[in-house]
Amino acid sequence: MNNLGGYKRIDDFVRAKLDRYENMDRSFASLFEMMFSERDNVMYERSVGYRIEKTTYGESRDRILRKARTLRDRLPALPRDDVVALCMDNSLEWIEAFWAILCAGFRVVLFNLRLDPAVLRRTITDLNVRAVVSDGMEFPVTTIPSEDLVPADTPLEDGTFGTELMVMSSGTSGSAKVCSYTAEEFLWLVRDSFDIVRSCRQIKKHYEGELKLLTFLPFYHIFGLVAVYIWFGFFSRTFVHLGDMSPSTILNTIRRHKVTHIFAVPLFWNKVYEQAIAGIRDRGDRTWKKFEKGLSLAHKLEGLPLLHDVFCRAAFREVRDNLFGGSIRFMITGGSEVRGEVMAFFNSIGYRLANGYGMTEIGITSVELSGKPRTLISGSIGRPLPSVEYRLNGEGELQVRGKAACRTITEQGVRRDREEWYDTHDLAECRKGRWYILGRRDDVVISPSGENLNPNLIEPSVRRLPGVTEACLCGIRGGDGVKPTLIVSADRRLLMREGGCEELRADVAKALNDMSLGTQIASVVVTADPLIRASDIKLNRRAVAKRYAEGGIRAAETAGPSGTDRDDAVMARIRAIFAEALNHPVEEITDGYDFFLDGGGTSLDYLAVLPEFEKAFSVAVPVSADGKSLSRVADFYDFIKDALNA
Repeated sequence: MNNLGGYKRIDDFVRAKLDRYENMDRSFASLFEMMFSERDNVMYERSVGYRIEKTTYGESRDRILRKARTLRDRLPALPRDDVVALCMDNSLEWIEAFWAILCAGFRVVLFNLRLDPAVLRRTITDLNVRAVVSDGMEFPVTTIPSEDLVPADTPLEDGTFGTELMVMSSGTSGSAKVCSYTAEEFLWLVRDSFDIVRSCRQIKKHYEGELKLLTFLPFYHIFGLVAVYIWFGFFSRTFVHLGDMSPSTILNTIRRHKVTHIFAVPLFWNKVYEQAIAGIRDRGDRTWKKFEKGLSLAHKLEGLPLLHDVFCRAAFREVRDNLFGGSIRFMITGGSEVRGEVMAFFNSIGYRLANGYGMTEIGITSVELSGKPRTLISGSIGRPLPSVEYRLNGEGELQVRGKAACRTITEQGVRRDREEWYDTHDLAECRKGRWYILGRRDDVVISPSGENLNPNLIEPSVRRLPGVTEACLCGIRGGDGVKPTLIVSADRRLLMREGGCEELRADVAKALNDMSLGTQIASVVVTADPLIRASDIKLNRRAVAKRYAEGGIRAAETAGPSGTDRDDAVMARIRAIFAEALNHPVEEITDGYDFFLDGGGTSLDYLAVLPEFEKAFSVAVPVSADGKSLSRVADFYDFIKDALNA
């Protein structure tokens, strides 16, 4: 490889670069200089029509310094170290705007685009944000469209960088939790990444001399910011742009750009797994039985890692070719629980999928680095990284202390120092030095008999039932207290079939009885409504409970096959537009039918269908209204009726 700064071995290059960084001052200026020091390496790739456009670290560095000049000229009265927000999705322009804000001397807060716009506006007040660089959204402060942040004629090189980076997570009471980091914490994050490179041979493997990461995770989220951008950008690897989240775009991008690393959330891995299994089954019983036999043999070889790897790469080559292809070297999942059968599938067909752990408040704190399939499949999050310590409190909750954890936390306008030992509220245990997450303490539901019901131990058995798309155990408050309630989202076609709902209820009852929980669950709700919405990245049990309590999730008996309470010309036209766009029978399109989750629509399909509503009703339909995404038939109906009656 010729992209290792003149070194022959990856470990030597990484060690030398880290040594140089540690001898510099602990500032964002030093981090910037080190991240862009390999000027000729390719930093960013994206498909533009039939060609691949490549941008080097040197080219991007030059644009950043000149964009910083533009930003300074646009905000001449703003004192240095004031707060400027970045409200953009992943792109080369995000990276350049991020560094331009810091280079111009401002502190930067990364707006979480998955939060309600009202929460973002509240954050502006809480943090005294003075300006926002945005790729579309407007704010009640100076808003600079990203396309206006063009490189100036001369660079800004006075060396005074901003001193703080802030990352958002969801909070309470209509606000967000904002965690602030300085360059000191990022030094420790980079140090930890060297231990990962040194300890795990697979994660540093290149393909055809290059290491390329898919920009799947948002850079404004701690997982995407640290585990993807900072860790790999520091060592001058290549990022591959992902145009949208449609399955075809993801697969085509991975194959065309020969992506080597994918870091994603369990929702992604679960969906890829389900589609892969469905594709294998569709090829007939003979193919399916051959596949099952191969998995069984792979399972028996788990205790012999080398033999397991040789067998799996030979036996499942065709399966890999139909998924991501042969360039993939390492994959990480994080953010929530990943199903055991999903981990087993990927680690048995010749890929390496590892579990990681971290939070907005503490950064990335561990990754399973073992080369043993049995350990990877077990769901272990590995051992804490060198700058991190783990321990359990008296309630079995994981507490974390680390040098890379955030400095302060701002919530509802109040800024406080982070505790030395941060209580994650995750239930955990340590087995032979490796750590396992058992679930969230605040997700545990108390049964009528006083038993602690852990959703992570109950929901998987229900999800495996035919026709079930998702299951959520939560506590629903009623007149006589909080009742353990199991909400089961099922395939709409099953529920529309005569007796389908009753069959599913019987299956759920049997599954609960098999777990000796028949008398512990107070209520089972079967619904056709999705529990994970298009804007979600994981199942949020508290949000599901709230939606159910407010009527946003309806029992199947009241959902109806085709919306009897709204059967008018407007609803009929909306259903027809959905049916035509998604190529689905119009009789399947109900009030609660979701464009993405029920219809399988992509973001491109969605953008293409919006003009059809405008033609039909002479009403401009936005992607979202009042901060709520429009994806269900009922959502479009309510918006259009309101607009027509205005």
